[in-house]
Amino acid sequence: MRGEWWKNGLQLNLRIEPIGLVLAVIYAFACWGARKLSLDQFYLPAGIRVAALLLCPPRLWPYLFLGEYAYFAQMRYPMIDKYGLTWVILASVSLMPTVAMIVRLHRRVVAATTQAWLLSVGAASAVAVTSLNLVLMHLLWPTPDVPLLTGAARYIVGDFIGILTVVPLALLWASRRTELTWTGRFLTPSIAALALMILTGMASVLIPAESATVKTSLQLLMALPAIALTCLLGWRGAAIAVPSLNLIIGLTTPKPYPLAFDPTTFTTQMVMAIASIALLLFGSRITHFYHHYRIRDDGEKNALKLARNSHIASEKSLRERALHLRKLGDGIEVSLKEVVNWLKSQGHHEIASGLLNTATVHSQQFRTQASMVYPTALDQLGLYVALHAGGVRESWDQSNRVSRPRLEGDPCMLSTGLQLAAYRALIDAVSLLLEHEFGQVMVRARCGGRASQRGILVVVALLDSAQPLSDTTVALVNEHLAGLPLAYGGVVQCRRNRIRMLLVETPTHSSNRAAHCDSADSRTSDFGNSRALT
Repeated sequence: MRGEWWKNGLQLNLRIEPIGLVLAVIYAFACWGARKLSLDQFYLPAGIRVAALLLCPPRLWPYLFLGEYAYFAQMRYPMIDKYGLTWVILASVSLMPTVAMIVRLHRRVVAATTQAWLLSVGAASAVAVTSLNLVLMHLLWPTPDVPLLTGAARYIVGDFIGILTVVPLALLWASRRTELTWTGRFLTPSIAALALMILTGMASVLIPAESATVKTSLQLLMALPAIALTCLLGWRGAAIAVPSLNLIIGLTTPKPYPLAFDPTTFTTQMVMAIASIALLLFGSRITHFYHHYRIRDDGEKNALKLARNSHIASEKSLRERALHLRKLGDGIEVSLKEVVNWLKSQGHHEIASGLLNTATVHSQQFRTQASMVYPTALDQLGLYVALHAGGVRESWDQSNRVSRPRLEGDPCMLSTGLQLAAYRALIDAVSLLLEHEFGQVMVRARCGGRASQRGILVVVALLDSAQPLSDTTVALVNEHLAGLPLAYGGVVQCRRNRIRMLLVETPTHSSNRAAHCDSADSRTSDFGNSRALT
């Protein structure tokens, strides 16, 4: 049975996709039209070949091969009598598979690195195609009319410039959905740079042929807008500037006949090829580091957002616990009043009075401790009222070391989360100074706004300005107090005898809070002015 295949024949399932045939036709016409604009030193079909292989998935590559063969068939069929059928066939069928293999080998590099791999693909393709063409030319042509070294330099530079002219634009179009949108920030410098390069290119065309030095100078000046655009936009700037630069020089080169050669412009093109390599590498590195910076910046923002959300969640839990303790305290007071009333009804007035006094004292202490768990007054009346009326103020008074706080501005313009963060940071700073330093402590705070931000500046300092903070206190401040201010975009600083903490937020974060609070003074002073607090 196994040996019957040669009698029954082989069955091949050949599936032809209409989109593939359309792709083959488009590719053939693109190569045909690009060749009309090309020279030996500026060969656009080489760029179209590489760009098509990069943009199309491998399953459509056979149709690209078909389009390439169709393009070569109409172009080289009249050359059979002059150069021979063998050269026409081998030179036509070998180029596309060679470049396809190069692109295939770079697939992993394309996915793993930045756009600098384009230079490797372009250089390898230019060298491989030129080598094949020259080898077949010298082996199969009756009388090769192109010197080996001169032809190699001309064809390699022409193919490489053609690749750098077409492929960056193709890759830029392919990444249009993954890159940032084209806003005015990107369009304005792009249009300005292109306009300058086009005007300079047109001016170089108007220069007489006798003034070759002036013409070359103008062509080299076109690199300045390209460099500026690369510095501004990174890879995208280079992907626009490099093709535009090469295209303007290539299209303004005199072409007395198809595939002509201009030695004067060839020198400029070699310089521009080197400049193009530098611009693509430079733009690629700029974009690479920008993406790393953006990822790190987004990570920092997400970390700060998570820290704020975690702080708000913990404060919400503490608030529920404080309300629960308050309900327990109310229940205990009701029960004690009932006991006191029963004792009075039984004639035990002295016992009832003693129990009432004791219950009053303990109830006040209980409420003080509950308010230190969470300042419920802050939700309705703001940060300053919570500092004046809560249990924290009583604790400071009992220490006999904290002077009356000087509080300025309207804290109700800030969000509840920021006020709670400032509240926790302030009482922790006071506790650190009371525990690890000697002498009196003063507390100052100022709420205000600057530009598009609002915030609060808090200073907790020793009254004796000649007494600096100890190293232990500074280390504890950096370890325990830096978290909340950083989560709200602020800073913590230890200077001589004081701790300075700045917490800021954008107006959108504080607008909801401001709508529910009565503002004491809508024109608050600048919280960034720390002279009044030092």
